[in-house]
Amino acid sequence: MKNGFFNVLSVTAFVDVLRTFSPLTEETVSGMAADGRVLAQDVVSGEDLPAAPRSCMDGYALRAQDVFGASEMNPAYLESVGAVPIEKPAEFSLRPGECASIVTGGILPEGADAVMMIEHTEELGAGTVEMRKSLAPADNVMLKGEDAGAGKVALAAGTLLRPQEIGLLAALGIADVAVHARPRVGILSTGDELVPVAQTPQVGQVRDVNSSTLARSVARAGGLPTQYGLVKDDLASLESALRTALDANDAVFLSGGSSVGTRDLTVAAIERIEGMELVNHGVAISPGKPLILARCGNKAVWGLPGQVASAQVVMFVLGMPFLRHLAGWRNPFDQSLWPARRAVLTRNVASKPGREDYVRVRLDAVDGSVRATPVTGKSGLLKTLILSQGVIRIPSDSEGVYEGAEVDVLLF
Repeated sequence: MKNGFFNVLSVTAFVDVLRTFSPLTEETVSGMAADGRVLAQDVVSGEDLPAAPRSCMDGYALRAQDVFGASEMNPAYLESVGAVPIEKPAEFSLRPGECASIVTGGILPEGADAVMMIEHTEELGAGTVEMRKSLAPADNVMLKGEDAGAGKVALAAGTLLRPQEIGLLAALGIADVAVHARPRVGILSTGDELVPVAQTPQVGQVRDVNSSTLARSVARAGGLPTQYGLVKDDLASLESALRTALDANDAVFLSGGSSVGTRDLTVAAIERIEGMELVNHGVAISPGKPLILARCGNKAVWGLPGQVASAQVVMFVLGMPFLRHLAGWRNPFDQSLWPARRAVLTRNVASKPGREDYVRVRLDAVDGSVRATPVTGKSGLLKTLILSQGVIRIPSDSEGVYEGAEVDVLLF
């Protein structure tokens, strides 16, 4: 394992390792508790939804062929034979030249295949309705089974459940679904200089910030964070805390103890745990190069930089996607699928070839365009994160980006 010490991987190679971890096992939860979860099995519809063709608009149900070629200058005239009730199918059918008033959600009467929006009609009296637009079959109609067909997959395994997917489950009468378990994540902060948030630090001491920021990042990624408190720079203490956290969690994130130095004991503690493999100690990324990854079966141990800005950028770029991977997300490492904003860079940004740089930027709207201004500062300062709305990625084969270039800002 010692051969892995400061074995620097490219970001691509590091992500390839992360992909080898398996998504977590499934569990059954109620649809109302499934928001933000990922389906572990296909959801197959037991019925057609809608069960019958329904109107998307208030207007008139009719046969599309009866208004073929109709326009403001050349309207068609149909006979209204009734109104479609919202709560049940109509008890009449439409013959050629006939229409029926209908509201949104109403079931089309037999013979109808389209709905004319009320804005394009005028009642002329004696049951005659003027139609001022041409329609095609299925215009303004929700077709039978268009949302979900009986016996067909309504939602595929790997689907992230948002309010709209949960709405579909409700519409299908599905109360419980199989989803991937949420990753349980232990958080440790190491360093003799750290004190709890509620304590006033003495000279040479600082409050533990990373435990709070990492816990919120874990929660935002869909994980279940548990903070295990502060660990002194003592090998036995760190080993004990690491064992405790590892036993109860799917992943452990330690901040501090990842750079090469005599007081950094993370690697030494990892080496003392049976079955633990040190994958690497270093990733070609800035900030965050001295990143540690170790694994014990399908459990991961991350050693993050102690500097808060570095730890947060690494967590955003690599840690949170990894947790989403464990939770069953599709392609969580594909940055082209992340929330992003196109912007114009306001000044040159230099980069060192051979590593990926993630530059924090502030977004401003100027003269109708969005500008991205690099936010520079030391890696221990929170201000650089607070002033930023996201980061831009500079590839490892680039020497930088020029002022005026269009960039994709990955949004925090």
